[in-house]
Amino acid sequence: MSLADDLIKTGWLKTPEIIAAFRKIKREDFLPKDMKNSAGLNEALPIGSGQTISQSLTVAFMLEKLNPKPGQKVLDIGSGSGWTSALLAEIVGEEGKVTALEIVPELKNFGEKNASKYNFIRKKILKFVLADGSKGFKKEAPYDRILVSASARKLPPALKKQLKANGIIVIPIRNSIWVLEKKSENEFVETEYPGFAFVPLV
Repeated sequence: MSLADDLIKTGWLKTPEIIAAFRKIKREDFLPKDMKNSAGLNEALPIGSGQTISQSLTVAFMLEKLNPKPGQKVLDIGSGSGWTSALLAEIVGEEGKVTALEIVPELKNFGEKNASKYNFIRKKILKFVLADGSKGFKKEAPYDRILVSASARKLPPALKKQLKANGIIVIPIRNSIWVLEKKSENEFVETEYPGFAFVPLV
């Protein structure tokens, strides 16, 4: 059974665009050579520099909560292996844009190299930036969606500012995934989903 089929069967993947992205963007393309055989395992795997590629069901859950749409502008913080960045680029398509932030130079290069196996960078749908994700990325703001793939102690204020009205942030805070919907400049609806584990936001 493929990874996507397994995630559909277990109820983690539901949205057609996200399912299509999971089918097309292969997790093994984003792993170090010696880990490629483990791509089908539903667990976090090491990618070097003390970081991991997230567990598949966690990525599926976060993308379902993020609810990205074609044509949107997305900020992907803690891009690591580049897998979530490529999944997002596949979903937003040629009218959309994904900015992937990574603070570890080796990982930024690793993710960029992995994602270049697909056409997103060449088509200018996806770009990788070496930057501190806790500050967001003002240059491309505001964003329709912001995804954070490492655990923060609290929500960085810059991210709230850089989100469009009706935008969504999905961020791990300690061991919960938080979903924040921006209703107006200062009004956010927050929902907590406990019981997840992440590497810390550096």
